[in-house]
Amino acid sequence: MTPEALQQVAKAEKDAIARQPQRIGVCTAAGCLSCKSGEVLKNLQTALERRPDIPYRAAGVGCMGLCAHGPLVSVEPDGLLYQDVKPNDVPALVESLATKPLAEKRCDTTAPFFIRQTKVVLDKFDVIQPERLESYLAAGGYTALMDCVTRRTPAEILDEVKRSGLRGRGGGGYPTGLKWETVAKANGARKYVICNADEGDPGAFMDRSVLECAPHRVLEGMAIAGLAIGATAGYIYVRAEYPLAIARLKLAIRQAEKFGLIGDHICGSAFSFKVEIRLGAGAFVCGEETALIASIEGRRGQPRPRPPYPAERGLWGFPTLINNVETFANISAIITRSADWFASMGTATSKGTKVFALAGRIQNTGLIEVPMGISLREIIYDMGGGAPGGHSVKAVQTGGPSGGCIPADQFDLSVDYESLKKLGSIMGSGGMIVMDETSSMVDVARFFMEFCKSESCGKCVPCRVGTTQLHHLLEQVRERRASRADLARIESLCDMVRTTSLCGLGQTAPNPLLSTLKFFRHEYEELLVDNHAEAPR
Repeated sequence: MTPEALQQVAKAEKDAIARQPQRIGVCTAAGCLSCKSGEVLKNLQTALERRPDIPYRAAGVGCMGLCAHGPLVSVEPDGLLYQDVKPNDVPALVESLATKPLAEKRCDTTAPFFIRQTKVVLDKFDVIQPERLESYLAAGGYTALMDCVTRRTPAEILDEVKRSGLRGRGGGGYPTGLKWETVAKANGARKYVICNADEGDPGAFMDRSVLECAPHRVLEGMAIAGLAIGATAGYIYVRAEYPLAIARLKLAIRQAEKFGLIGDHICGSAFSFKVEIRLGAGAFVCGEETALIASIEGRRGQPRPRPPYPAERGLWGFPTLINNVETFANISAIITRSADWFASMGTATSKGTKVFALAGRIQNTGLIEVPMGISLREIIYDMGGGAPGGHSVKAVQTGGPSGGCIPADQFDLSVDYESLKKLGSIMGSGGMIVMDETSSMVDVARFFMEFCKSESCGKCVPCRVGTTQLHHLLEQVRERRASRADLARIESLCDMVRTTSLCGLGQTAPNPLLSTLKFFRHEYEELLVDNHAEAPR
């Protein structure tokens, strides 16, 4: 389809919405679906069909953020949001549309959880119907791709992404524009784009939600990247444990191909870009670029030494661009609203917004998007509501198994790449696990070390053996069979694993342990058999 034809499709969808502005949106992301939001939607649609006097239509939409109180249901243009809606609440909810709002189910949308957010990646999740490309077009979708295909050169696209200051949202924080430029300049008969959707951090669900709620936003970003670097094929490497995300991705690809937005001669131009899905079997190490590439190629998912980097020699030996889901989901907004607009948010070195998954012992479990530079205190207490049950927050773990534990007295810290690194943690892909005063930090460290031990691919000795020994030593500490000498041995071993492991899994595996030793050392010392004795010489 030509850009003009696609614009007509978008206009028709907008006109349909304008003719019936009374809309009910039911969250159909995995979290709410697990709480029977599918039944809520079906009951609403059936009830409204029987009430022609109530001019509302109900549809499934994306995640509205407050997962702790799902299923969530929005009512527009009334500006209402209902929480904890059960299938048997539907009759009362429908009746309220003709009378007055349900006070007991109403969610306060003026609370900090909602008003402190700045949405770019999560923008319009509450109105986009994930399984309808027309809905995405009406929300401004694919405008950026059409603009790039018809008006911009690859060099202009690269310049826009570079000036935006966007950094990779998968954990490392490498400048996105610089990575794109490196691949664009690399010599190769073919080039590839890979979307890393192998989200494996415990407690993380950012990428999964984006794929479930706005799969076309990711496809659009990948296609723009392909145009910028000279690639004609892309792969989305997604965890097989995400069945809903996979199903919606497959549907989105078929729809985009039908509308001429993916495939041959996009929007009637000379540019072609095809996308395929590859399923990961749940190996955490496949989140590492070279292991991911090996898995796509049909080999065992193990990392290889770098250089050469994938940008020079990646998939099947050709230059390859790898970014994660959130990184690609930022691209269309940067193209449409400008690099200067994106760079106006955040800090001097960490531009834009970041999506976080709040989990653990916190009242408002859910998905948020905030400007870089916001403090941990604002996220944990103002937006997250602190710990439930009258407990006090003790620490937050950021960056998953590769990150560190930050104590509550450090919560005035600015959330950006550099500040988190100074405290021994990382941004990671955006998981935040909150712990209260009942949590044992020794147990937390042991949990993450057990995870890393289990997920080690075993290729290099420092990671394979080092994480096993660290886990064994932590078990001894928990069982009160460790001495101060063992604690010194733990620190020495952490340094060895961190500095000699082959890939990022081993290099960062000691982070949770080292950070808890730094900030909560007394919890370790209380468990030592010689905790009142001098350390042996």
